[in-house]
Amino acid sequence: MSENGHENKSIILPSSITVRELAVSLGSSPIDIIKTLMSNGVMANINQQIDFDTAAIVAAEMGFEASLETIAEEIKEDLGEVPLWRQVIMNEDPAKLVPRPPVVTILGHVDHGKTTLLDAIRHTNVVEGEAGGITQHIGAYQAEHNGRLITFLDTPGHAAFTAMRARGAQGADVVVLVVAADDGVMPQTREAIAHARAAKVPIVVAANKIDKPNADLDRLKQQLAEVGLVPDDWDGDTIVVPLSAKRKIGLDDLMEAILLVADNLEILANPDGQVLGTVIEAERDRTRGPLATLLVQNGTLQVGDVVIAGNTYGRLKAMFDNRGRRVRKAGPSTPVSVMGLSDVPEAGDIFRTVENERDARSIVAERIQQQRESTRAQRNTMTLEQLFDRFQSGDVRELPLIIKADVQGSLEPIIHEVNELGKGDIKINILYAETGNIGENDVMLASASKAIVIGFNVQADTAARRLADSEGVDIRLYDIIYRLTEDLEKALKGMLEPEERQVVIGHAQVRAVFRISKLGNVAGCLVTSGELRRNAYIRVLRNGSVVHEGPIGSLKHLQEDVREVRTGFECGVSVKQFDDFKVGDELECFVTEKVAVA
Repeated sequence: MSENGHENKSIILPSSITVRELAVSLGSSPIDIIKTLMSNGVMANINQQIDFDTAAIVAAEMGFEASLETIAEEIKEDLGEVPLWRQVIMNEDPAKLVPRPPVVTILGHVDHGKTTLLDAIRHTNVVEGEAGGITQHIGAYQAEHNGRLITFLDTPGHAAFTAMRARGAQGADVVVLVVAADDGVMPQTREAIAHARAAKVPIVVAANKIDKPNADLDRLKQQLAEVGLVPDDWDGDTIVVPLSAKRKIGLDDLMEAILLVADNLEILANPDGQVLGTVIEAERDRTRGPLATLLVQNGTLQVGDVVIAGNTYGRLKAMFDNRGRRVRKAGPSTPVSVMGLSDVPEAGDIFRTVENERDARSIVAERIQQQRESTRAQRNTMTLEQLFDRFQSGDVRELPLIIKADVQGSLEPIIHEVNELGKGDIKINILYAETGNIGENDVMLASASKAIVIGFNVQADTAARRLADSEGVDIRLYDIIYRLTEDLEKALKGMLEPEERQVVIGHAQVRAVFRISKLGNVAGCLVTSGELRRNAYIRVLRNGSVVHEGPIGSLKHLQEDVREVRTGFECGVSVKQFDDFKVGDELECFVTEKVAVA
């Protein structure tokens, strides 16, 4: 009850809040909040953070009874778009949540020692099994340090990590970033950092190969600081652990650092709650049928449970731990290999248990039907045209971008201009910026993060274009900086004009080159996918690089002019103002179409 006898209104507040945010929550003015704080001996400005206890006193004086936001609510606030398994935990009874072992994945540049580190941890710290236990690779294992378990995903590489996020999962609680102390921060290192940050997963840096004579730890720390990972001994918040995976030096320090970071995260689950988790990897065994490695993230999985994983389902016939031992059940953060699914699920699929196989069949059939009916417009990614509408409806508060440019001299001014644009209502979040052509990894990161890929004086390689098309990722290519920034500015103001977009409709491979007097060199081709159309354009690709783009000059099949040639047929193609075809060139056929504002 308040002093005037009326019942106080309830309000939930986080563990810390700014004066401005508190004023909004209480429906009061910041001046009144500051005055109340001053009367209680607290001097604070409008943007200053105050703790829950202080905020609760202010709230009480204004007729509110404040309660502390639960851990689940804080998770939801921090992550924005919450993975499904976290949503399940958020709906559990907080009294039943207990700590679970942290799940760790290892990322880093190729040849910096990811696999060597995993092997070193496995052989040094993996929990010993019964005598005669047969070790098998199941994509994950548990190691022990000071009596506490840590689960390692034995699938190093940000491709697997991002595949999980793209399907709504979040397999890891902590990322260990392996960086060689002699090589330092490399392009793939920066890419891995971008993936970890996009997933909002804390990073522990393993400074590997410190035993090498040319290892330079200070130089490495400087490079890490330059990419935003300021070491803790430089007053930053990133733990950097010097180690040598090959010589097994510093492994205990790494395990200690992982547990330290995990303790700050409050990693919780309900062993008795809804069973749910992530598919780590899967394969079809000749004798045992579909095998899947499942990471349990909530509840306890048991033999006999009926499981749905993506578009597969089945009653679990058997479960094995990473030492090949049969187990009857597996609790939170435990990886197990299972038999009994109807087919091979995809890595990153979410799995859960249901009551019976009839329900499982019905749910999977409905999922397959929905996927068939879904269109590219229904994908989670967004185009620039759709951005403003989504902002107005409150669905989006920032524009995630991936920027690729030809040289560093172009990249830096583009980043500066883009950051200037992002000071308005819609924040621009540059997830990753690097030199080089747009590749599959860029598209994967964009797909998982609902980002738009911006390219300046670069091309998207064929594999990236195909993936972008299938995933609905918007790729924008520019050769003038002001046009790039102008498009972004118009999008942020909701004024973007319909754009002309290139749509790839077919591919062909050059099998022979013929000389025809009126046309010059003509490419004798086999259409490998889609179709070639007479009124379309051709992009000539050689060793993955674009050597020419231009309209089709002529298209013939069996000496006759035709309007189109489809997959599996041979044809002769000429391209206007180009006749330097080589056997082995790939021809990409595309048309341009106008896309109206969504």
